[in-house]
Amino acid sequence: MPAPAPERATAHATMLANRVAKNARHRRRWARRAGTDAYRLYDHDIPEIPLAIDVYGQYAVVYDARRDDERDAGDADLDDADQDEAAAAQNGSDPWIEAMVGAVVGGADLLPGAVVVKTRRRQRGADQYERGAAGIPVVVSEAGLRFHVDLGPYLDTGLFLDHRPLRTRFGREAAGRRTLNLFAYTGAFSVHAAAGGAAHTTTVDLSRTYLDWFGENLVLNGLDGPRHERIRADSFDALRELAAARERFDLIVVDPPTFSNSKRMSGTFDVQRDHTALLRLVLSVAAPGATVYFSTNRRKFSLDSAVEELARVDEITAATIDEDFSQRRPHRCWRLLPRVGDAIADFL
Repeated sequence: MPAPAPERATAHATMLANRVAKNARHRRRWARRAGTDAYRLYDHDIPEIPLAIDVYGQYAVVYDARRDDERDAGDADLDDADQDEAAAAQNGSDPWIEAMVGAVVGGADLLPGAVVVKTRRRQRGADQYERGAAGIPVVVSEAGLRFHVDLGPYLDTGLFLDHRPLRTRFGREAAGRRTLNLFAYTGAFSVHAAAGGAAHTTTVDLSRTYLDWFGENLVLNGLDGPRHERIRADSFDALRELAAARERFDLIVVDPPTFSNSKRMSGTFDVQRDHTALLRLVLSVAAPGATVYFSTNRRKFSLDSAVEELARVDEITAATIDEDFSQRRPHRCWRLLPRVGDAIADFL
């Protein structure tokens, strides 16, 4: 018979505290060398404790994945019982998660109250991100840059930590180039591009909140200025308008959501269903010699072979995953080099 819940929570808390303490000793040294204070500390290391734990400076965020561990984020909803359990965890009324929070505080040597719990779940007819507690603003560092994050209002914090290597790469390749950042969220790729000496950056997102957040990140790094354009629009609509205006870009990053049903969109977006049409539009605004980076977090994603008629395609996933995310592959990533000539023109 399984152990009673209190005994199980105590045993799990002991295991988690030991693992977090061990990880913290190594990961903090690694993070200093990597030039960041925002990183993943624990990633489902112990099968019985399906959590992900991210550090943001002196804070930690615990993602409770007990009901999401085997699901692809766009493939299944939770039933009512799952919703109730997830809500209990989010509200701090779950004894098991409370025990795990105590283990994180002790194992990572954090102050009480410095751990935030978040629960990811698909909601019928709702936006992708769940409103949570009051805001907890923090500034974190990455590759010599600083970024505003907020550990309270939304499920995500304003900075996707798994894309740190790709952001750094994007910034290195941006010098003197016109860059385009689609589905930009809070614009971290564009901040790296601006710091890397981009001739011009264009940042596209549907949310005014996120574009304003991007602007704050530019100001935080002393990079704000007329070279950095913001477009509030659906990325498909923006691409059509940019193509019609004959705008061309040398370096493009496309990191769309797995699924979106935002009220500001005319329909829904599904990355598996819609990525070929999306990449056709992206390549229509790519300058000769351009580089396009395409990434997705969908676990069962399959890249359409038709994309290889548009561009030379190389999967570079391994090169875009840092040590702190090596436990579980968080995304896949491809580099696309557009083909030139009549064939591509006809195809587009």
